[in-house]
Amino acid sequence: MQSMTGYGSAQAQGEPGSVTIEIRSVNSRYLDLSFRIPEELRQAEMPLRDLITRSIRRGKVEVRASYARAVSANDELVSDQLLETVNETYRKASKVIPTLQPPTLSDIMNWPDASRSQSDPGQWQKICQQACTQALSQLIENRAREGKRLAVILDDLASQIDEKVQALESRLPELVRLQHERLVNRMKEALEQAMPTGNLSAADFSERLNAEAGMFSLKADVAEELARLRSHLCELRSIIQIPECEAGQSSAKSASAQSKGHGKRLDFLFQEMNREANTLGSKSVHMDMTRTAIDLKLLIEQMREQIQNIE
Repeated sequence: MQSMTGYGSAQAQGEPGSVTIEIRSVNSRYLDLSFRIPEELRQAEMPLRDLITRSIRRGKVEVRASYARAVSANDELVSDQLLETVNETYRKASKVIPTLQPPTLSDIMNWPDASRSQSDPGQWQKICQQACTQALSQLIENRAREGKRLAVILDDLASQIDEKVQALESRLPELVRLQHERLVNRMKEALEQAMPTGNLSAADFSERLNAEAGMFSLKADVAEELARLRSHLCELRSIIQIPECEAGQSSAKSASAQSKGHGKRLDFLFQEMNREANTLGSKSVHMDMTRTAIDLKLLIEQMREQIQNIE
């Protein structure tokens, strides 16, 4: 599992010079690539784009590239021809713009010089690909480390959910019994107030109680919701590759084989978990069940916030 946040930087050298590439990525719903490349290296953009899209599926990725030409002992940093060109250009521009400032040494060094542009463009492209490959490898390593940290956080939240589910399961028979007794007593009082003369036969009274008790049992039965929550927790641990139940262990191999797209899978899984928590709250027959449902929703929401940064 990988995070969408990371950074990678690398430099590669060749005969024409050196290229430095930096890659930054943050979370995004889709893959959003942007390049900041000098015009001299613009032809390398498409190969670099293909290289990155083969390794990254989601995230806002920014690629910055810079280069430095190799200078041999026989090369001039600034040729006479270049100085004459800059001077003539400045002289003509000054006639139109009298307040124009003269170019600085930095401006002259960055001035296009035909004498320094004879290197093969394909050589620059190869150097760019080498630097990008190294920077991309570093970026993926950073994203993987961040992904492991997020997996630990998710596992901790899942353990808290598991504890609350276990606590509710252990108290559920007692809570249902208490509520059942409370319901029976209220029904007796209501029937006695409605029919103080006792016109309702014992058989009818018993039948009415059984019917209401049956409806209550259906409403209070949350075993299915709790079982589904446990199943979702096993699936969660299989996705983040921290199996802690048999189901999780059996599916962890398939999860490791599908090393991409965990963020969307987890988002759908948390939607299902949130639905079970809502159903648990709607079936609540005791304040403890209501508190548990609220706590589960809070924990699930915390997990949903964490996965916003997972690829």
